[in-house]
Amino acid sequence: MRLSARMQKKRWVIQPVDDRSKQLAKALKVSPFLAQVLINRGVTDARAGAVFLRPKLTELISPEQMPGVETAVARIKQAVKSKRKIAIYGDYDVDGITGVSILWQILTLLGADVDYYIPHRIDEGYGLNPEAVRALAKSGSELLITVDCGITATDSAELACQLALELIITDHHQPGPDLPEAVAIVHPAMDKSYANQDSSGSMVAFKLAWAIANQFNAGRKLEPRLREFMINATSLAAMGTVADIMDLRGENRVLTSYGLKSLTECNLCGVQALIESAGLTGQGLDSFHIGFRLAPMLNAAGRMGHARLAVELLTSSSRMRSMQIAEYLKEQNGQRQQCERKILRQACEMIVQRGLSHPDRSSIVLAGENWHTGVVGIVASRIVDKYHRPAIIINTGEPAGGIAKGSARSIAGFDILGAISACSQHLINFGGHKMAAGITIETEKIDMFEAGFEAYTRENLGENDCVAKLHIDAIAPLAAFRKETVTELGMLGPFGQGNPEPVFATKAVRLISPPRRVGAGADHLQLAITDNTASLRCIGFRFGKLEKKLLEHEFFNVAYQPQINTYNGSSSVQLVLTDIQFE
Repeated sequence: MRLSARMQKKRWVIQPVDDRSKQLAKALKVSPFLAQVLINRGVTDARAGAVFLRPKLTELISPEQMPGVETAVARIKQAVKSKRKIAIYGDYDVDGITGVSILWQILTLLGADVDYYIPHRIDEGYGLNPEAVRALAKSGSELLITVDCGITATDSAELACQLALELIITDHHQPGPDLPEAVAIVHPAMDKSYANQDSSGSMVAFKLAWAIANQFNAGRKLEPRLREFMINATSLAAMGTVADIMDLRGENRVLTSYGLKSLTECNLCGVQALIESAGLTGQGLDSFHIGFRLAPMLNAAGRMGHARLAVELLTSSSRMRSMQIAEYLKEQNGQRQQCERKILRQACEMIVQRGLSHPDRSSIVLAGENWHTGVVGIVASRIVDKYHRPAIIINTGEPAGGIAKGSARSIAGFDILGAISACSQHLINFGGHKMAAGITIETEKIDMFEAGFEAYTRENLGENDCVAKLHIDAIAPLAAFRKETVTELGMLGPFGQGNPEPVFATKAVRLISPPRRVGAGADHLQLAITDNTASLRCIGFRFGKLEKKLLEHEFFNVAYQPQINTYNGSSSVQLVLTDIQFE
């Protein structure tokens, strides 16, 4: 009998001890554990290590080096001075929302005649669409600037040209074989030598805003109002970078690190309201708070309603209006969570009924009627987490007319956009990148697409690719994790893509007291363990079902993330379990 996906054994991928860690630790004056993690992240010399551990804003790449920026700034400056109407067109996710907010505010500060346009996720879909281009031209816009979209919109770009609407594209997605016609394309991939090819859409917008500020500034240093805004803009760009799951090394790490520090001090009314509504006022914020508390609220605007509201929040100068919007987005996010749980439950039941979790399956493609289009992408991510194979979740209920829309998510190392492209003869259109994509398909062709997609994944996924892997930075005795060491490991943050929170493991530990199930549904597990070098308390979220099995085994192996737990004014080391393995 096959184990359920949740209980499948993860393969531990343990990083070998690197002899360079002692020398690096000595040079940086840090623990060997921290040095080992740095090496695991590709940081092997003292200079790079110092930059990684203590990032500074001066290490940001000059905005003028961003490909296409100089041409774009010249056209924008000309438009501002001649009072031509400018429209900023952005994507409806957090990356697009924050990027639009940055550009709209800098241009407003400079006295431009500027407005913004965010397409409706369900009614219009992703990208620069022809109907919106016509509407913007009709409204009198003369210069159109895209944010986080546009690099593949060749038809819409051609239409803009026909309508005498100048177009500047700022994007970070993969360009197609043909570039759109535009007066400027601001995109890191336009110059392969540009140092940060992993820039987010909000980072690209941030660089353009910075270059605009430099161009309009009289002296070498930014005047106070521009400098104050650009500091606020680091917080917005940090939110976009984290939410879009960009690699948090290099320049992205510098920006995100500084943006997180600035976030609590940001004087933008909308940001303050967002933090307050999320219940995070007075706390030090990290990438987790962005990814799992703030970004979902901003995304809820586009998923459950219209993302224009989120831009209004981030650009508002009214505290009262900001609080109204933030509380509304909080409520919308709650509805999104309920909707997500309902669809996920239905999807998991369908997976079991149809045998899609069988070991011989390489992919999961599911279609359901009236599954909210704004939520299916999150559900696809949950399915990938649970079953560890590429997943596509499709809503057949809307829009009407036999047309369905779906979202795809992938596993590490598998190009899902390439897989979808290989089956594109069944699709109306598609787009995205290696890890996430969207499709539009006629409902009657879903079965054929599913068969083609499964055939492609079976052909291109290795035997072990669909096995969940847990990357472990080092095997260590429990005694190694003193408070000083665990505190020092915090220097590795902010954590995210490319720089995950370190995971360690200890083998042959045993219980020193019976485990205890905790939480509203007794889903979590508290336990205390020892390996004869030290004893530590652990918390295992959603590990409640392992209570009996732990009591049946004298020894077992644990993987965990060490943290400092503070309770009643006292702090101690606690291990947050990520896996338990029994020999």
